[in-house]
Amino acid sequence: MPRNGDDSFMLNDGSRVAVVGGGPAGSFFAHFLLLFAQRADARIAVDIYEPRDFRATGSAGCNMCGGIVSESLVQTLAVEGISLPDTVVQRGLQAYVLHTDNGHCRIETPRSEKRIAAVHRGGGPRRAVPHQWESFDGHLLKLAIEQGANLCAGRVTAVRWDGDRPQVEMKGGQPQTYDLVVGALGINSPDLKLFEALGFGYVRPNPTKTFITELLFGMEGVHNCFGDAMHVFLLNIPRLQFAALIPKGEYVTMCLLGESIDGELVKRFFAHPQVAGCFPPGWASAADACRCSPKMFFGDAAQPFGNRVLLIGDAGVARLYKDGIGAAYRTAKAGARTAVFAGVSAEAFRRHYWPECRKLSRDNRFGRVVFCAVDIVQNIG
Repeated sequence: MPRNGDDSFMLNDGSRVAVVGGGPAGSFFAHFLLLFAQRADARIAVDIYEPRDFRATGSAGCNMCGGIVSESLVQTLAVEGISLPDTVVQRGLQAYVLHTDNGHCRIETPRSEKRIAAVHRGGGPRRAVPHQWESFDGHLLKLAIEQGANLCAGRVTAVRWDGDRPQVEMKGGQPQTYDLVVGALGINSPDLKLFEALGFGYVRPNPTKTFITELLFGMEGVHNCFGDAMHVFLLNIPRLQFAALIPKGEYVTMCLLGESIDGELVKRFFAHPQVAGCFPPGWASAADACRCSPKMFFGDAAQPFGNRVLLIGDAGVARLYKDGIGAAYRTAKAGARTAVFAGVSAEAFRRHYWPECRKLSRDNRFGRVVFCAVDIVQNIG
């Protein structure tokens, strides 16, 4: 893509870019922006604002996510030169086990290759041994820093306009003016309201409540009960659309997605025969197990870009019940490519970034049709 944008909105030598959020979307964006800038012979300064320490266990480093890197994304990242070392991949998976009310079946990956990566987004659950595993988010953030990004470890308290350029203020710091500010945030971040208040028309996607907990089994217990497969549940339980048990090292991550997940629905899920059959007789979750009920996006944002402002990852468009990390990669790379080669105007983002979001939106619409078909099959029995 040649550099052919409006000169007044082009990033050039000395341009400054702020990325609010150091998760996968923010780290991918910073990595690709600096990579493309080198190819365009432009020296750009990138600041990543991230308050969490992804090395920490429990909520301090958690990004509240299932933590699955799909087989297609593992291959794509390898082509990009981004490898996932064994210290990051808690378990390589080579199959899905699909559970319905009437039974279950195992679905192998092509050629039985272990290409599905199960990862912890932070340093692991609250009772995990610190630094036993490397955080996936921390690994990507480190790659962005090695590429030349600067980490600003603190929470952003304000995003405002300084004339025609956006300005970012961090708690305890001085306001900094940038040529582009990128929001790489999930719905659980309080900073999204700062972008909605900028007045360029951004409205976050609609959220839904989920439930995630980490179940401790030990390495041998995980191997014996779950092996090398991610267990997926499509059960006829009201308000539950999708559930999964994901083995990772000594733990199994349980994710429930649907509408208004509450304690009663969680109990019904645990009591279902297809779920109970996955656990040893008499097994029960520890009272102090790491658990959370985060909100997640499943849809499109309105106007996730303006002049010198861009929203990527879940804040722009989220995948339906799957592959949020993949969506972060795709939107981050498209946004970085646009910023370097076409400029940071709203028109440049509309022409070169928005089409990638629309592809994900079309995929989501197809996914909703598939889930409607699943509902019909479940009712047939």
